[in-house]
Amino acid sequence: MLSKDTLQFLEDLKANNNRDWFLENKKRYEAVKKDYHQLVGSLLDTLKPLDSSLEMMEVKNCVFRINRDIRFSKDKSPYKTNLGIWISPGSKHIEAPGYYLHIENENCFVGGGLYCPQPDQLQKIRKEIHFFYDDLVEILNDKKFKSIYESLSRDENSTLKNPPKGYDKEDPAIEFLKLKSFTAIQKFDTKLATQKDFVSIIAEKMIALKPFNNFIDRALSE
Repeated sequence: MLSKDTLQFLEDLKANNNRDWFLENKKRYEAVKKDYHQLVGSLLDTLKPLDSSLEMMEVKNCVFRINRDIRFSKDKSPYKTNLGIWISPGSKHIEAPGYYLHIENENCFVGGGLYCPQPDQLQKIRKEIHFFYDDLVEILNDKKFKSIYESLSRDENSTLKNPPKGYDKEDPAIEFLKLKSFTAIQKFDTKLATQKDFVSIIAEKMIALKPFNNFIDRALSE
């Protein structure tokens, strides 16, 4: 769980996203950072017995710096106003499926999968979906997965309007073949993050994605 002070800091930072305010509140941030890292450690301790691929993961592999990369952004706000946690054996800098937790006032969600894979990875995933569509259907129809995520995420930015090159529009898997990202998310109320059972609740939601992540990983390892 997170402290209410951590969530309050994120809210205050959103209203005062500048270097002077941040430096004045540096002690508050240090407490937030400690809280953040403890949450990640608790999540790893809960997930590792359930997913052996995470055995070597450490807190430092899963957290992000609070500083934003503003070099190519119109928004020059220097700091992130959310806490992100990415748990994957591929780490933050190697593209592999994993689990993600996003904590931000009025915008919290848990999920995972693989976001915007590179072109060569995308081709491998589509090939896996085409030839092993029954496997994907079984995963997505699993009672636990369906109750949490319903299905894979789909929006205009991550979905082709027409079938990808080399695939027939009558392919039974066509709606999944059109995807450019392979993720699933569930939103939740920010207050959940301060509950004592927060870690166990989130871990249960994350591990429901393990068969799907295994499917993606299988595609990429072919």
